[in-house]
Amino acid sequence: MQRTMRHIAMIGTGGPEVLALAEAPVPEPGPGEVLIEVHAAGVNRPDIAQREGRYPPPPGASPILGLEVAGVIAALGPGVEGWRVGDRVCALVNGGGYAEFVAVPAPQCLPIPAGYDFIRAAAIPETYFTVWANLFERGHLTRGETALIHGGTSGIGTTAIQLAHEFGATVYATAGSAEKCLACLRLGAAAAIDYRAQDFVEEIKRLTDGRGVDVILDMVGGDYIPRNIRCLALDGRLVIIAFLRGSKVAEMDFLPVMTRRLTITGSTMRPRTTAQKGAIAEALRRHVWPVLEAGRCGPVIHTVFPLAAAADAHRLMESSQHIGKIVLAVRD
Repeated sequence: MQRTMRHIAMIGTGGPEVLALAEAPVPEPGPGEVLIEVHAAGVNRPDIAQREGRYPPPPGASPILGLEVAGVIAALGPGVEGWRVGDRVCALVNGGGYAEFVAVPAPQCLPIPAGYDFIRAAAIPETYFTVWANLFERGHLTRGETALIHGGTSGIGTTAIQLAHEFGATVYATAGSAEKCLACLRLGAAAAIDYRAQDFVEEIKRLTDGRGVDVILDMVGGDYIPRNIRCLALDGRLVIIAFLRGSKVAEMDFLPVMTRRLTITGSTMRPRTTAQKGAIAEALRRHVWPVLEAGRCGPVIHTVFPLAAAADAHRLMESSQHIGKIVLAVRD
């Protein structure tokens, strides 16, 4: 096996121009880890934040960007059971995805769904782990309920719309153009709201006959937080997973939280323990993998870039012109 690998290095923090192709030693898998020969890696918003210096990797994680990969297991660390060298896997990684090899805790790996190639498989882990953990586990979305998904054409949004619809919820989504709203409808949303042209609070009120929705999945934050509360039904749940507009609100009335028995919660994925991430992986394998292998609810791939063009992939993500996932092809 080769001793060095290509990877994307950060030459300081800043814009996409700080990303450059470099070489480094191939990592060795530690106890409980597998070494994956990476064929493709997903690009995600947290990668942008890390590049800008706003989202440092947790202690012990690789400083290399990248939170999800697909490839082939090249080696097993001590104590690994249930996997073999040569297995095709996709994985949620703690860092190091923009590289030809990455070491990852074995519980964070999943078999590539039947019928999937490496590109499609690499677009699964970060968004599907996040959506399952937040929309279904923290938000407790169940069949017959209603959900509002902000950022409906993001990687998270396209995943959330499909899975919520698949598991029997009525889904509403927000997006930033008429074209993106049509994409949300094609994915299973009952209605899509162009937030640039419409007030989503008033639209949700109209669409639900004043009742509101049961669950909101929000990655916007900021001034969306009090507006989200106005959209929730009795016993509604607001789940926050990111703060594109900031984490602070100038003024907010919490009285509706009490009078309507609302729940405000949220989480991040990267700091969770291996055991916690492994439990989410097992839930996905039980509940979502059969759906993927049946040809439903798969990731929406917008564009694939070669590894060396990671800076261009970041520029596209920052432009918000994409619908779905951006993926890096690490190997030909």
